[in-house]
Amino acid sequence: MRFPVKTVPAGMVLGAVLINSAYAAKLEEVVVTAQMREQSLQDVPVSVSAIGGEKMMEAGINRMEDLQAYVPNLTVTESGISTDIYIRGIGTGMNQGFEQSVGMYVDGIYYGRAQLARAPFLDLARVEVLRGPQNILQGKNSIAGAINIITASPDGEVDGMASFLYEPEMDEKVLDLMYSTPLTDTFGIRVAARLREYGGFMENLFDGSTGPAYDQGTFRVKTYWDATDQTSITTKLELGSFDSVGRQAEIFNDQPSTSANPVLAGRTQAEILDRSYIPGILDLDVHDSVRNNYQDFKTSSNGNSSENDTRNITINVTHNNEDGHTFTSITGLMAYEYNDLCDCDSTSAELFKFLMHEDYKQFSQEFRWLSPSGERVEFIGGLYFQYNDLLFEDKLVQDSNQVVDLINAADLYEGGGWGDIDPLTLALDPRELAGIGDAGNAISDIAGPRKFTSETKIASAFLQSTINIQDALRLTLGGRLTYEEKTGDRHLTITDLDGNELPIGEVDTVAAIVFAMERHHLKGERSETQFAPLINLQWDFSPEGMMYATASQGYKAGGYDARSNATPDLELTPRNPNAVVANQTVLAGTFEYGEEKATSYELGIKTGLLDGAAELNMAVFYTIYNDLQISLFDGTIGFQVGNAKEAINQGIEIDGRWQITDYFSIGGALALLDFEFTDFTNGQCRQDQVPDAPNGRDCDYTGLSNQYVSDWSGTIMSGFVAPISDTLAIGLALDFVFTDSYNPSSNLDPRVEQDGFMKVNGKAGIGAIDHSWELSLVGKNLTDEVVMVYAADTPLAKTLFGTTSHTGFYEPPRSVALQFVYRLQ
Repeated sequence: MRFPVKTVPAGMVLGAVLINSAYAAKLEEVVVTAQMREQSLQDVPVSVSAIGGEKMMEAGINRMEDLQAYVPNLTVTESGISTDIYIRGIGTGMNQGFEQSVGMYVDGIYYGRAQLARAPFLDLARVEVLRGPQNILQGKNSIAGAINIITASPDGEVDGMASFLYEPEMDEKVLDLMYSTPLTDTFGIRVAARLREYGGFMENLFDGSTGPAYDQGTFRVKTYWDATDQTSITTKLELGSFDSVGRQAEIFNDQPSTSANPVLAGRTQAEILDRSYIPGILDLDVHDSVRNNYQDFKTSSNGNSSENDTRNITINVTHNNEDGHTFTSITGLMAYEYNDLCDCDSTSAELFKFLMHEDYKQFSQEFRWLSPSGERVEFIGGLYFQYNDLLFEDKLVQDSNQVVDLINAADLYEGGGWGDIDPLTLALDPRELAGIGDAGNAISDIAGPRKFTSETKIASAFLQSTINIQDALRLTLGGRLTYEEKTGDRHLTITDLDGNELPIGEVDTVAAIVFAMERHHLKGERSETQFAPLINLQWDFSPEGMMYATASQGYKAGGYDARSNATPDLELTPRNPNAVVANQTVLAGTFEYGEEKATSYELGIKTGLLDGAAELNMAVFYTIYNDLQISLFDGTIGFQVGNAKEAINQGIEIDGRWQITDYFSIGGALALLDFEFTDFTNGQCRQDQVPDAPNGRDCDYTGLSNQYVSDWSGTIMSGFVAPISDTLAIGLALDFVFTDSYNPSSNLDPRVEQDGFMKVNGKAGIGAIDHSWELSLVGKNLTDEVVMVYAADTPLAKTLFGTTSHTGFYEPPRSVALQFVYRLQ
């Protein structure tokens, strides 16, 4: 039984309990490779949390989203179309043209695409979360932090494990299998697989299904070969498939329309969809489930799905020469593709849907030179190359008569066709009134296909040297010089459902008004050279304690927006040549965005206490972000990308752990965070907000905080394990996860703020003292908190209905699973 908090990110230990000074119990050392050397976690001059593979299995951490409960200032959120990763309030936002501000690395290979964060965890040695800019050793674009995932390797011993988890309420089943063995004196192999099925927790009132339902499979073969006495080669082949049906989203706020149109005025979106009837004009006749416009873990949808496949080959060649220098080559081939269907209007009404496809291929090569430890000057340097190719395609499909009829009814009213006549007493065919009332016909059975391609080439050189000034004083200087070249191409047009391009006309005007979409074809090419420096001073003030101070700069390259529906040029949409009156509109889109820069300062202290029985660590940070890359939902069907001129985040992170006895341990972490946009005048206006930016079109975010920022958050963890006989032991673990309120929306709408909460996770089990087997109950969110992790304006609610509506994505409610683990001895 391995319940004590020995491999977890530890936590805050109150000074009041640290009075006694003599304890027989000792903490187990946590070894990490955050600086490419094996080091004790307490010796690393970075704010870093490490979670071991055993702890993740015990806590039911199956994927990246589960990790955030145990790492303060880390937020991972999956929505219907993307995955967000934020550290210290900094992340990238939803846009397939972006790479993540929080870099993810798996066995040294950069996983910069958001979709890869959805892959399930499998047979991990540990996960390390480094907070703050990590642009020297961690490589590309880790401007907000880095997540290092290290998979388990063959170790020359025969080892095996089988684990099965079952949770009845959400019908979750997880099967983990692992077998590792040496085949010769110099060659070993490790095979691992994970199969996961998940029934979901959100009831779809439209078709009776429950979602999000997951069907996931990951398979890995890893080999280790001592080619010579000094050279070893590790290879990894991994294939993954993770599919889902449904999503964890529902409309939770639906306010009456303020439109002057009598069809819409004073009615919520649910009421408009449910009861709109005008003879000969409007008969929506939608499913009764559209009335559900409040939070109750019930949704109304006519289709959401995602099919994902990943492939990875990693080859690591390490050579140790006679002088103690280590030379490493890491070669990576990584690719994925997915197909998504998004019923993005969040209702069972057939308003519109999105089809999405992404195909990504990446090759990377790193050469690394590591000097011996213990020398007067230690260094690590190297070269890094990366090439990647991205294809992203999505398509708006509008094949619904409901949208057509709604627009026709609005057009009839706005054209004066109703006059003082009650709309319910209109003639059967009022469309004959001077051609008014037929605008919706222009977008009947249309599609808006968009294709985005991007190619990136990267070359960089890095060097970090540590000068051991004295035995207790070290100065580290580092830098990475990066050249990046990128191209972007985005093409959007309007077609019929068979893919035939439609002639310019009224379809363009109506599509611009309803979907904020216009035809365009944009191309760009850019290159940039960046130098990211670092200086760090570290002082060992005692055998068990050290302090450090770090100043660094990080950069994230610019690029191209994949998700905007219009051009940056404020031009009129194409005019309908047959219109008597000009019926054009102006849309403001985005395409190219600039590089982002972070200047960060951090002070930290790490100290051992109670003769090795406890640890207490603290970091204070202050970071200035210039031209912070932002992607905001435009409230219809697109995303607008830009750069916030300046933002500042600052805070304090405290963590610690205490092995009170051989059987009982406690720990936790506390994070205090303050974020402010100090100059951001080009933000996306939220629903009902009057533009207040100097350009008269955007909204000023200056003085506001950021998405997912809470003033404080943290965890408190406890573990108890004790023998009950010569062969059996019991184990108990209880974790408290708490946070202050935060805003889960990218446009920071105060109407969707998530209140603070505290969740309780726990585990109770019995097993063999020799670790050969254990049987446990694993509980998550035992306090059954309702937690919204993402919110957005309900698409088309404002442009089509004139209503104010919001859709939220939620974490699962309470669950209790049964887990059995068997290990070879």
